[in-house]
Amino acid sequence: MIRRVLPGLVFLVGASWLAAQDFSALHGRVEGNTYHGANGTYAITMPVLPELGGIISDTPSVVVFRDQFNVHISIGSFPQDASQRWELSTRGLRDYLQYYFVNFVFPDFQQLFAGSRIESSNFEPDTMGGALVIYTLLPGGTMFFHRRVNIGPENPERDAKRGNLLFIRHNHIFVISIELAERVVEGSAYNLTPEQENTILRQRLEHTLENLFIKRPTDAAR
Repeated sequence: MIRRVLPGLVFLVGASWLAAQDFSALHGRVEGNTYHGANGTYAITMPVLPELGGIISDTPSVVVFRDQFNVHISIGSFPQDASQRWELSTRGLRDYLQYYFVNFVFPDFQQLFAGSRIESSNFEPDTMGGALVIYTLLPGGTMFFHRRVNIGPENPERDAKRGNLLFIRHNHIFVISIELAERVVEGSAYNLTPEQENTILRQRLEHTLENLFIKRPTDAAR
């Protein structure tokens, strides 16, 4: 059943870290500047440089790339069991992706960060054969808490914001999540509108997709 992947989803929202400068401790593997997911369904050009302080952490289902400045990207790849394939066939792609996020991803955000909410969503039929982009607001959910500046009455702490992209390939659900670091670290100088925030997050999700290679099942053992 799909609930067995929830420990990976908890990791997805940043509950804990495995300090993984030692690549031998990873579940996946690193070859040159490429990370290969532990379940063999994808590879990606790494968005951080370990030699400059970037950290790669993972579980069998999820990888997180982060640095101390403005990068926090997670990628999850979860197999669909028979019940999930049935849900897809009866709901259609758009409604199924919404259903999956609301039932199997967002509850972990809510459990970790009280008051988490979905700000908006958009289905993009021309992205990855049909993808859902969801923007979430997570009170106390920033991974850049160490860079918060001048928090006070005139500069209240903002909720962390993430862009989340869901799509399906080869009977696996992919979930990419990116935090908008600027919302936290720029303090009183920050003045972007929600629409401008969404544009930035969408561009970063697109850039991540450009560097993601999804393997066919016959390639998974390679």
